[in-house]
Amino acid sequence: MRDRTGHTRSPPTPGAAERHGEAGHGNADRPGVAGPEVGTRLSAKEIHENVFVTAVEELRRPVVSLFWSAIAAGLVIGWSFVAGGFLASVSSAPAKHAAASAVYPLGFILVIIGRNQLFTENTLEPVIPMLEHRTMSTLRALLRLWGLVLLGNLAGALIFSVLLAHTPMISAAVYRELTTIGHDAVSGGFWLVFYRAIFAGWLIALTAWLVSATQMTGAQIALIWLTTAPISAFGFRHSIAGAVEAFFMALGGHASWGTAIGGFLVPAVLGNIAGGVLFVALINHGQVVAERKERGG
Repeated sequence: MRDRTGHTRSPPTPGAAERHGEAGHGNADRPGVAGPEVGTRLSAKEIHENVFVTAVEELRRPVVSLFWSAIAAGLVIGWSFVAGGFLASVSSAPAKHAAASAVYPLGFILVIIGRNQLFTENTLEPVIPMLEHRTMSTLRALLRLWGLVLLGNLAGALIFSVLLAHTPMISAAVYRELTTIGHDAVSGGFWLVFYRAIFAGWLIALTAWLVSATQMTGAQIALIWLTTAPISAFGFRHSIAGAVEAFFMALGGHASWGTAIGGFLVPAVLGNIAGGVLFVALINHGQVVAERKERGG
């Protein structure tokens, strides 16, 4: 969900966007905002409205459009894995993890600035319309979006992993480092992966929220780096970037498919959803709703 310009979008239900604008900052000509109404920074309400109006458009996008965008994201995010392996291969042993973590945001930057569909961003953006208008039609649209984007992301991740594991795409030195990174990614078991995935989901949903606060590409890149580098640095688990690692390990015979899917992918997806929805979507929506009530909106 990439259009941060604040242009008016089609509502998920008749009158939904108009009601949201009335309940927000009250400017009928600005149901989504490109700049702050007052001061130098967007308010939480204005960021919320930017997220809302762009989310509405994505909920109504055609299936084919969503799916291709999701495949592109699954492919592109694999560059985080490759970049980490390369820097680790040219770094001293004590610096390998730090070096890999420093370039881990590369794939996220390419995906988000390139406006592809990433499943974990969608634990914030389409959830906001659902919280605003709790109807079955909005829930169906949300689940449709989640299913299409997750499937497309995983398809793209699998294709990228096949190229890594079964073609001479990278050097032997980088390949060795990728197996080390991949081993760490899929280790820990179901509950540890699930728990650590909660924090990755929190950070990625926060990325989507923060990127909606600015139109400056340089600022967006800095925000993406600040919120995604800790995922690698602290050993959190991101379902899509990690899927590239897990599939690579399974395809290369370094881990079983049971470990890749049941031990990593399933708990990572569930944890990412929990972190994004609970710590970002619900809390940030809650603060906006509370402010509306205080002001009689």
